[in-house]
Amino acid sequence: MCCLAGLFWLAATLQYELSGQILPESHASVSLYGATTPFADHTLTDSRGRFHFHKLQPGAYTVSVLVPGRGEARRTIEVGPSQADQKGRVTITLQLSDSHFEGRDALRRGHVVSAKQLAIPDKAVHEYEEAQKRLARRDVSGAIEHLQRAVELAPEYSAAWNNLGTIAYQTRKYPQAEEYFRKALASDPEAFEPLVNLGGVLVTEAKAEEALPFNLHAVLTRPNDALANSQLGMTYLLLGKTGQAEKYLSAAKRIDPAHFSHPQLLLAEIHLRRGERAAAADELEDFLRRHPDAPQAERIKAQIAKLRR
Repeated sequence: MCCLAGLFWLAATLQYELSGQILPESHASVSLYGATTPFADHTLTDSRGRFHFHKLQPGAYTVSVLVPGRGEARRTIEVGPSQADQKGRVTITLQLSDSHFEGRDALRRGHVVSAKQLAIPDKAVHEYEEAQKRLARRDVSGAIEHLQRAVELAPEYSAAWNNLGTIAYQTRKYPQAEEYFRKALASDPEAFEPLVNLGGVLVTEAKAEEALPFNLHAVLTRPNDALANSQLGMTYLLLGKTGQAEKYLSAAKRIDPAHFSHPQLLLAEIHLRRGERAAAADELEDFLRRHPDAPQAERIKAQIAKLRR
């Protein structure tokens, strides 16, 4: 899971069903991750590229599509009343071109597993897999228990440390998340997920100087990753370098326009600093188009009206 920047909302207790299709049609594995709350589930498409997830809480999710021979593509989607029909069904179509998938070199690096990681004992792997099942049921405490057993059995288990860090981040335990991500990266220095996640938590903790090399390396490793670009943009914004911030936040918006880090809001802030009222209003309107159920929607509408005067 690599889902660390931005805040989102939870609506009531209504559960939703997600039906999707990838185009061109193909067999693929599809993973669904909670963008800001602990959740993970996985499924396979049918021969026409169709997939389904059930009993989803409202909120932002990252959809990861892994197509054999093409690689992995990620997109942010939202599940909530504005996207659903009267029966709570959300339907999406993911039109994926080659440009949406990670480049071959990045994928090769990302999927090369070190000998240390290959040597993880089966018992630890079993604990990790059980944790994923608990996350699919939103049993966060149960998932943590299994992950902790996994790292007790295998202290070098990078994916388990990273998963613990993601849960800690999403439950706002930022110092603990930083500790776990550092352990994950130390266990597997070539792993992308703890790299970008560590960069994210350092931004959240306003440690911009410390975050910069991690987020820069993440973008250099995967230039088409929306989260990496967004976090690098946030880092530059914290450092007062608005030109560089705009470059990478705009890249994040281009790669994944509905990304859960909400680059439009940060781009609007940059335009406001420059006195560019119309451009700021444009970004805020784009945010509302993509996030109509945002809790701050009414406030943003009022801000847009003021900027358009």
